[in-house]
Amino acid sequence: MTIKEIIKSKLQENFKDAFLEFSEYKDEFVIKVDKKFIEPLCRILKKDSELEFLICEDITAVDWATRKNRFTVVYHLFSLKNNLRIVVKADVDEADCSIDTVSSVWRAANWQERETYDMYGIKFNYHPDLRRMYMPEEFEYYPLRKDFPLMGIPGSLPLPKK
Repeated sequence: MTIKEIIKSKLQENFKDAFLEFSEYKDEFVIKVDKKFIEPLCRILKKDSELEFLICEDITAVDWATRKNRFTVVYHLFSLKNNLRIVVKADVDEADCSIDTVSSVWRAANWQERETYDMYGIKFNYHPDLRRMYMPEEFEYYPLRKDFPLMGIPGSLPLPKK
């Protein structure tokens, strides 16, 4: 069995009720999961002795603008043991723009989730310190959303005086 087949079987075994989608394109192995399973799924990917995805390289999001589930949160994980990168994706609807944090699984996820929150407005439930990173706390917009104007919103941020 290949490592990808092992990942599939372990996740299907542990998440019988979850609708898991597996795909591969140009050597990128992608797992799509319902957002309510994201934290336990990531915990298994990290803790399982055969898998050991010890490194969370990046967490970001995609704004699809017109889809029912407007956002997709994307996790890039790496296993040194298997020399394998995988991508885990979970859709988030704009009406309930939140997903559980994985900062309890990977400490590095803390800042990556904060950045995603700051730029897209996706809230990470149970995050230990969810606050803005680049934009001021009182800034009410999210710059990487598709509906944010390319040139910004005039007057939304006070500019420094000369």
